[in-house]
Amino acid sequence: MATIESANGILSDLIEINNDRVAGFDKVIEDINDENVDLKTLFAEYAQQSRKNVQELSAIAGSAPHLEDDKSVSGALHRVWIDVKSLFGGSDRASILSEAERGEDAIKKAYQDALSSSELPLQAQEIVRSQAQGINAAHDKIKALRDVAKA
Repeated sequence: MATIESANGILSDLIEINNDRVAGFDKVIEDINDENVDLKTLFAEYAQQSRKNVQELSAIAGSAPHLEDDKSVSGALHRVWIDVKSLFGGSDRASILSEAERGEDAIKKAYQDALSSSELPLQAQEIVRSQAQGINAAHDKIKALRDVAKA
């Protein structure tokens, strides 16, 4: 049976990882050069997707997110996005997309882990499952663009 505390912990981790994703994409958008302007648009869309996810998750968690917990899964994504930010300045398109895909791998795994947990109540499972579909689609789009850029 799901407990409120463990369900809120899972939801808090998802909130944090989405916040990290927003911060990562926002930083990348600032640093991408003009030849990759299409990526700015795409990454802005994915940052907005995570902002919406945070709103939905916060509503069902019933509390404000905790922003710093290095033991959470989001701590790992934050470290991935720090690597991404250091790489973006003058990087080529394939490198940008490869690093973005690494960040997307982390959030995708966080959603998979949340969905495999038996701690989420039904309403939360439905919202997390719906969000996971969007995260998976974003991951697949970035991966496809990366594959084209490497070709």
